[in-house]
Amino acid sequence: MTTATDGFKAGLEDVVANTSGICFVDGHEGRLVYRGYNINDLVNGGAAFEEVVYLLWYGDLPTLAQLNTFKENLSKERSLHPEVLNFLRSAPKNVDPMEILRTAVSYAGLYDPDNGDESREANFRKAVRLVAQIPTMAATFERLSKGLEPVTPDTSLSMAANFFYLLNGEKPSEFAERGFNTALILHADHELNASTFSARVTAGTLSDMYSAITSAVGTLRGPLHGGANEQVMKMLLEIGSMDHVESWIENALVEKKKIMGFGHRVYKTEDPRATHLRKLSRQAGELAGTTQWYDMSEVVEKKILEKKGLHCNVDFYSGSFYYALGVPIHLYTPIFAVSRISGWTAHVLEQYENNRLIRPRAEYTGPTHLEYKPLAIR
Repeated sequence: MTTATDGFKAGLEDVVANTSGICFVDGHEGRLVYRGYNINDLVNGGAAFEEVVYLLWYGDLPTLAQLNTFKENLSKERSLHPEVLNFLRSAPKNVDPMEILRTAVSYAGLYDPDNGDESREANFRKAVRLVAQIPTMAATFERLSKGLEPVTPDTSLSMAANFFYLLNGEKPSEFAERGFNTALILHADHELNASTFSARVTAGTLSDMYSAITSAVGTLRGPLHGGANEQVMKMLLEIGSMDHVESWIENALVEKKKIMGFGHRVYKTEDPRATHLRKLSRQAGELAGTTQWYDMSEVVEKKILEKKGLHCNVDFYSGSFYYALGVPIHLYTPIFAVSRISGWTAHVLEQYENNRLIRPRAEYTGPTHLEYKPLAIR
């Protein structure tokens, strides 16, 4: 057996693969930091998601004038190219919307005005279009799949409010806008998670921005990454009521079923994003007139911590929060992309700034000295 390194680690666990100034995950203290700013301070201080996008890209929070200009640049790019809209109209409507989003992102790259221009300025403009248009892609396909006509983006609305407007054809409540804005901030970036890493690997070959983001969307589609919150809500629906929670969890543990929304590769304590989403789930349930899903989630959380010693992660309460807002379950992962596109683009831009091809080694476990035999005597 030959080895490429002195210490193989499955899944690259705890392997430092890059340097970055974008995001710091403090797993021991349970802190998530964007460019030096704790997410608790951003959320509690009332930051807008657009401010966080600016922060991730440019390294500091914007002034009021800078934020207004940035918001204007984002809002005027929300509409899709007619050919991208035609694709969404013609695409099969009974498939995973993440498949559609993956293909729509790639398709949009063909019609980007800066296609072929790999300058820093052009890549920032591409990033603006991607952040602005991925929400439009997700909401437009959802409406088309229901036999409804797309809604024209409202450039006067925030990104959080505009998504609900695109989805439902009406402006959201103040709570829905504020809560969704918080969810977007919480999901904006998370260091070298699987989808961000795949984006950086693609960008590291000096492939274009759209190829890198297509890689990221494809990675996010997996149930061990972006699809986890969908599985959490499906679990709650399967349990059905408070009366069945404890017995369902006990049986699941005996049968060694994987219970989604718990544990994290980095956090050794509670995921700080879960702290905010727990509160939002409760508030959304109260406003919707039933806290059933939140109440059930509390019991599940308590049982898993007691039995397995695992804290819930960002996926656990986001499912019941979105459900209380009336968001269809199959849109949970596209919504993740609506937020994480901010971090993906930040990392791609950073990769381009100081690029080195990402090419790790594998620990070979097969034979090394087999003797070749001609076909006639095998």
